[in-house]
Amino acid sequence: MTKAAGGHGRIDKRQAILDGAFAVFARRGYSQACVQEIADEAGVAKPTVYNHLTDKETLFRHAIETVADAVGAQCVEAIAPLRDPAADLRAALNDSALRLLKICAGDRSRSLRSLTTAQMPVFPDLLEIVQDRTSGRVTEAIGDRMAHLMLAGRLRSADPATAAEQFLALLTGPLQIRSRAGTRTLALAELRTLADAAVDTFLRAYENPPS
Repeated sequence: MTKAAGGHGRIDKRQAILDGAFAVFARRGYSQACVQEIADEAGVAKPTVYNHLTDKETLFRHAIETVADAVGAQCVEAIAPLRDPAADLRAALNDSALRLLKICAGDRSRSLRSLTTAQMPVFPDLLEIVQDRTSGRVTEAIGDRMAHLMLAGRLRSADPATAAEQFLALLTGPLQIRSRAGTRTLALAELRTLADAAVDTFLRAYENPPS
Protein backbone atom coordinates (compact mmCIF):
# COMPACT_ATOMS: atom_id res chain seq x y z
CA MET A 1 0.00 0.00 0.00
CA THR A 2 1.31 3.45 -0.91
CA LYS A 3 1.56 6.24 1.60
CA ALA A 4 -1.29 8.12 -0.10
CA ALA A 5 -3.50 5.05 -0.07
CA GLY A 6 -2.70 4.42 3.57
CA GLY A 7 -3.64 8.00 4.47
CA HIS A 8 -6.91 7.68 2.58
CA GLY A 9 -7.66 4.43 4.38
CA ARG A 10 -7.05 6.09 7.73
CA ILE A 11 -9.47 8.89 6.85
CA ASP A 12 -12.11 6.37 5.74
CA LYS A 13 -11.67 4.38 8.97
CA ARG A 14 -11.99 7.53 11.08
CA GLN A 15 -15.16 8.48 9.23
CA ALA A 16 -16.57 4.98 9.75
CA ILE A 17 -15.86 5.31 13.48
CA LEU A 18 -17.56 8.72 13.65
CA ASP A 19 -20.57 7.44 11.70
CA GLY A 20 -20.79 4.38 13.95
CA ALA A 21 -20.42 6.50 17.06
CA PHE A 22 -23.25 8.83 16.10
CA ALA A 23 -25.51 5.87 15.29
CA VAL A 24 -24.83 4.29 18.67
CA PHE A 25 -25.15 7.55 20.62
CA ALA A 26 -28.45 8.27 18.86
CA ARG A 27 -29.70 4.79 19.68
CA ARG A 28 -28.39 4.47 23.24
CA GLY A 29 -27.73 7.98 24.47
CA TYR A 30 -24.33 9.13 25.69
CA SER A 31 -24.30 7.44 29.09
CA GLN A 32 -25.47 4.04 27.86
CA ALA A 33 -23.26 3.88 24.77
CA CYS A 34 -20.04 1.88 25.03
CA VAL A 35 -16.92 2.00 22.91
CA GLN A 36 -17.12 -1.71 22.08
CA GLU A 37 -20.57 -1.25 20.54
CA ILE A 38 -19.26 1.71 18.57
CA ALA A 39 -16.35 -0.38 17.31
CA ASP A 40 -18.76 -3.14 16.27
CA GLU A 41 -21.00 -0.61 14.50
CA ALA A 42 -17.99 0.82 12.64
CA GLY A 43 -16.57 -2.59 11.79
CA VAL A 44 -13.23 -1.98 13.51
CA ALA A 45 -11.42 -3.29 16.57
CA LYS A 46 -11.91 -1.47 19.86
CA PRO A 47 -8.22 -0.38 20.08
CA THR A 48 -8.64 1.21 16.63
CA VAL A 49 -11.32 3.49 18.02
CA TYR A 50 -8.96 4.65 20.78
CA ASN A 51 -6.13 5.12 18.26
CA HIS A 52 -8.26 7.57 16.27
CA LEU A 53 -10.23 9.23 19.08
CA THR A 54 -8.71 8.93 22.50
CA ASP A 55 -11.77 8.51 24.73
CA LYS A 56 -15.57 8.42 24.80
CA GLU A 57 -15.92 12.16 25.43
CA THR A 58 -13.69 13.04 22.47
CA LEU A 59 -15.56 10.53 20.34
CA PHE A 60 -18.89 12.09 21.25
CA ARG A 61 -17.71 15.62 20.56
CA HIS A 62 -16.23 14.77 17.17
CA ALA A 63 -19.25 12.70 16.16
CA ILE A 64 -21.63 15.56 17.00
CA GLU A 65 -19.46 18.16 15.26
CA THR A 66 -19.10 15.99 12.14
CA VAL A 67 -22.85 15.49 11.82
CA ALA A 68 -23.48 19.19 12.49
CA ASP A 69 -21.11 20.05 9.64
CA ALA A 70 -22.85 17.58 7.34
CA VAL A 71 -26.34 18.84 8.19
CA GLY A 72 -25.19 22.45 7.76
CA ALA A 73 -23.76 21.64 4.33
CA GLN A 74 -27.00 19.93 3.33
CA CYS A 75 -29.00 22.97 4.39
CA VAL A 76 -26.79 25.33 2.40
CA GLU A 77 -27.17 23.11 -0.67
CA ALA A 78 -30.94 23.08 -0.12
CA ILE A 79 -31.18 26.79 -0.90
CA ALA A 80 -29.53 26.37 -4.31
CA PRO A 81 -32.82 27.31 -6.07
CA LEU A 82 -32.45 30.84 -4.66
CA ARG A 83 -29.21 31.48 -6.53
CA ASP A 84 -30.99 32.73 -9.66
CA PRO A 85 -33.10 35.84 -8.95
CA ALA A 86 -34.51 35.67 -12.47
CA ALA A 87 -36.29 32.42 -11.66
CA ASP A 88 -39.88 32.12 -10.40
CA LEU A 89 -39.35 33.46 -6.87
CA ARG A 90 -42.27 31.68 -5.22
CA ALA A 91 -41.32 28.36 -6.83
CA ALA A 92 -37.67 28.80 -5.80
CA LEU A 93 -38.64 29.63 -2.22
CA ASN A 94 -41.08 26.71 -2.08
CA ASP A 95 -38.42 24.33 -3.38
CA SER A 96 -35.83 25.56 -0.88
CA ALA A 97 -38.31 25.56 1.99
CA LEU A 98 -39.38 21.97 1.34
CA ARG A 99 -35.77 20.81 1.06
CA LEU A 100 -34.92 22.48 4.37
CA LEU A 101 -37.93 20.96 6.10
CA LYS A 102 -37.00 17.48 4.86
CA ILE A 103 -33.53 17.89 6.34
CA CYS A 104 -34.77 19.33 9.65
CA ALA A 105 -37.41 16.59 9.98
CA GLY A 106 -34.96 13.81 9.10
CA ASP A 107 -33.65 11.24 11.56
CA ARG A 108 -30.12 12.63 11.60
CA SER A 109 -31.21 16.18 12.41
CA ARG A 110 -33.66 14.99 15.07
CA SER A 111 -30.98 12.84 16.70
CA LEU A 112 -28.51 15.72 16.58
CA ARG A 113 -30.95 18.05 18.36
CA SER A 114 -31.94 15.40 20.88
CA LEU A 115 -28.38 14.41 21.77
CA THR A 116 -27.15 17.99 22.01
CA THR A 117 -30.03 19.04 24.25
CA ALA A 118 -29.85 15.94 26.47
CA GLN A 119 -26.12 16.38 27.08
CA MET A 120 -26.14 20.12 27.81
CA PRO A 121 -25.30 19.59 31.51
CA VAL A 122 -22.19 17.59 30.54
CA PHE A 123 -21.25 19.39 27.30
CA PRO A 124 -22.67 22.93 27.71
CA ASP A 125 -20.61 24.33 24.83
CA LEU A 126 -21.88 21.86 22.23
CA LEU A 127 -25.23 23.57 21.72
CA GLU A 128 -23.55 26.76 20.54
CA ILE A 129 -21.15 24.79 18.34
CA VAL A 130 -24.01 22.84 16.72
CA GLN A 131 -26.11 25.97 16.22
CA ASP A 132 -23.19 27.81 14.61
CA ARG A 133 -22.56 24.94 12.19
CA THR A 134 -26.23 24.33 11.30
CA SER A 135 -28.76 27.14 11.77
CA GLY A 136 -26.07 29.82 11.95
CA ARG A 137 -24.44 28.65 8.74
CA VAL A 138 -27.68 28.37 6.79
CA THR A 139 -29.01 31.69 8.12
CA GLU A 140 -25.88 33.39 6.82
CA ALA A 141 -26.24 31.67 3.44
CA ILE A 142 -29.93 32.56 3.17
CA GLY A 143 -29.12 36.14 4.19
CA ASP A 144 -26.68 36.32 1.29
CA ARG A 145 -29.38 35.07 -1.09
CA MET A 146 -31.89 37.55 0.34
CA ALA A 147 -29.43 40.41 -0.23
CA HIS A 148 -29.08 39.41 -3.89
CA LEU A 149 -32.86 39.17 -4.30
CA MET A 150 -33.26 42.62 -2.75
CA LEU A 151 -30.62 44.10 -5.05
CA ALA A 152 -32.38 42.49 -8.01
CA GLY A 153 -35.65 44.13 -6.94
CA ARG A 154 -37.41 40.82 -6.23
CA LEU A 155 -37.75 41.55 -2.52
CA ARG A 156 -38.27 44.90 -0.82
CA SER A 157 -35.22 46.53 0.74
CA ALA A 158 -34.71 45.34 4.32
CA ASP A 159 -32.05 43.80 6.52
CA PRO A 160 -31.15 40.52 4.77
CA ALA A 161 -30.09 38.83 8.01
CA THR A 162 -33.46 39.57 9.62
CA ALA A 163 -35.29 38.34 6.52
CA ALA A 164 -33.28 35.11 6.64
CA GLU A 165 -34.02 34.58 10.33
CA GLN A 166 -37.74 35.16 9.78
CA PHE A 167 -37.85 32.82 6.79
CA LEU A 168 -36.29 30.04 8.84
CA ALA A 169 -38.53 30.77 11.83
CA LEU A 170 -41.60 30.39 9.61
CA LEU A 171 -40.36 26.90 8.76
CA THR A 172 -38.89 25.59 12.00
CA GLY A 173 -41.52 26.97 14.38
CA PRO A 174 -44.49 25.14 12.83
CA LEU A 175 -42.31 22.06 12.25
CA GLN A 176 -41.54 21.84 15.97
CA ILE A 177 -45.23 22.18 16.83
CA ARG A 178 -46.53 19.72 14.22
CA SER A 179 -43.82 17.14 14.94
CA ARG A 180 -44.29 17.54 18.71
CA ALA A 181 -40.68 18.58 19.16
CA GLY A 182 -39.44 15.87 16.81
CA THR A 183 -41.35 12.95 18.37
CA ARG A 184 -43.81 12.62 15.50
CA THR A 185 -42.88 11.93 11.88
CA LEU A 186 -44.52 14.21 9.32
CA ALA A 187 -45.58 12.93 5.92
CA LEU A 188 -44.26 14.64 2.79
CA ALA A 189 -47.67 16.20 2.10
CA GLU A 190 -47.65 17.82 5.54
CA LEU A 191 -44.12 19.14 5.04
CA ARG A 192 -45.19 20.59 1.70
CA THR A 193 -48.14 22.32 3.37
CA LEU A 194 -45.80 23.85 5.95
CA ALA A 195 -43.42 25.01 3.22
CA ASP A 196 -46.21 26.60 1.17
CA ALA A 197 -47.64 28.42 4.21
CA ALA A 198 -44.21 29.72 5.24
CA VAL A 199 -43.41 31.01 1.76
CA ASP A 200 -46.84 32.64 1.42
CA THR A 201 -46.40 34.50 4.71
CA PHE A 202 -42.82 35.47 3.87
CA LEU A 203 -43.74 36.87 0.45
CA ARG A 204 -46.64 38.86 1.90
CA ALA A 205 -44.08 40.59 4.10
CA TYR A 206 -41.11 40.90 1.73
CA GLU A 207 -42.12 40.54 -1.93
CA ASN A 208 -41.53 43.68 -3.92
CA PRO A 209 -44.80 44.46 -5.74
CA PRO A 210 -44.41 44.97 -9.50
CA SER A 211 -44.31 48.62 -10.51
